[in-house]
Amino acid sequence: MALTAKNIREMAEASLPDSELFIVDVAVSASSARPKITVLADGEQGITIDQCASISRRINAKIVEAFGEELSYVLEVSSPGVDFPLTQPQQFKRHTGRSLKVKLQDGTEKTGKLEEVTDTGLSLMEEVKQKGKKATYVPVQIPFGDIVKANVVISFK
Repeated sequence: MALTAKNIREMAEASLPDSELFIVDVAVSASSARPKITVLADGEQGITIDQCASISRRINAKIVEAFGEELSYVLEVSSPGVDFPLTQPQQFKRHTGRSLKVKLQDGTEKTGKLEEVTDTGLSLMEEVKQKGKKATYVPVQIPFGDIVKANVVISFK
């Protein structure tokens, strides 16, 4: 068995200490000497440092069990940063009420307030700006399959 993102993801999902937590992303660097394993986890209410540490210890134990103690690697478990795109429906739910910038398959971008998350997609109150006029807001339904990238818009107002 090789050290791959797929088998690390399986180990990570089996290592979650709480049912409200979920794995966002797993990456394994290509370095053969000492690969770096990065696991991004989140939760419905966010994730704490203690929860990240617990996941890290559990994954480490599973790696030792599968590959032996002689395998050298770096393991990093953290939450996705504010600049990391939203990829999981659970992440979208957590950001209901916040502004999102969503890039779609057809190349268009929509920016607006996330109103609701359903099983199939998002309800966004899109901000439509017209030169010389006040912005208007239009409700838009966006299926998850149409989303290429979605980020929370950070406002310092």
